[in-house]
Amino acid sequence: MMALGDKTDDLAAGGPERHVPVLLNEVLEWLDPQPGEVMVDGTFGAGGYSRKLLERGATVVGIDRDPDAIAGGQELVAQSDGRLILVPGQFADLETHARASGFDGVDGVVLDLGVSSMQLDQAERGFSFLRDGPLDMRMEQAGPSAADVVNELPVRDLIRIIGLLGEEKRAPSVAHAIENARKEQPFSRTLELANLIEKVLGRSPKKAQIHPATRTFQALRIYVNGELHQAAQALGAAERILKPGGRLVLVSFHSLEDRIVKRFLQDRTKTRGGGSRHMPEEEVPPATFENLTRKAVEARDTETDANPRARSAKLRAGRRTEAPARELDIHVAGVPRLAAFHGLGG
Repeated sequence: MMALGDKTDDLAAGGPERHVPVLLNEVLEWLDPQPGEVMVDGTFGAGGYSRKLLERGATVVGIDRDPDAIAGGQELVAQSDGRLILVPGQFADLETHARASGFDGVDGVVLDLGVSSMQLDQAERGFSFLRDGPLDMRMEQAGPSAADVVNELPVRDLIRIIGLLGEEKRAPSVAHAIENARKEQPFSRTLELANLIEKVLGRSPKKAQIHPATRTFQALRIYVNGELHQAAQALGAAERILKPGGRLVLVSFHSLEDRIVKRFLQDRTKTRGGGSRHMPEEEVPPATFENLTRKAVEARDTETDANPRARSAKLRAGRRTEAPARELDIHVAGVPRLAAFHGLGG
């Protein structure tokens, strides 16, 4: 998995680099990799971050749940003189992967929470409402697909998923249209679903460039891949594996993920509790992070002009303190409770 904001260049993992992650310079600034340090790139993708970390002399544990990304990164592994360890798996398990790779503590963790542009550009992966392909959306290419979700979930659960994860105001209309259509014929193709949603919602003259299916497809992708659960669990894993002084850098692409990251850092950097003259000050556990970015860092105009996908990117960063890691309730962190479906939701 890699950033939405990738652009063409002349170097890449496994060959010519087709993809450079959004906010690359800013990621390197806040991550501050040093020779001999150990970094976890939890969303390896095409290796854009990892390559730069290797160039700075760091050892990298690269993680990706997409088998295509793991296969594509093998040439960079061969070129790394043993400093790149590429692991198939989920970034929520980054602590486990780092320890299994021989590291009980690491100096940095970087996570790019956007869906890969490589995945979006491949019609057969089923992420795009602009290209016809199987209604799939599975990053790991295993487990329930988006087609399974839209064909089998009760309409009340579809409404909640589309409304919460897609922030679609007309989620009930979309969900009921899906329910009616699937009685006639189950959905199997992306354009079948996209065309239905466009028929239901129409096109707004004020938002002509935004396809009406955008929010529903986002919701299905997030649900199918458990992206918010993954993000929250990865924050807890990073807190446990980072050494004192270790840096955590996160790039998100929509408000749901950024809200989780922001809430986590606010909680983990808090040094004083609330209180007033009528109420005693609340006891607060020792801060586990120092906040390095008081507000989200966004892409510069030069980057967004060259790469429109960078416009929604937000970067936040923190530095690990010596305080012990804490338990993390992902729902308190902002992950909504959703219908369980063959291992999804919850």
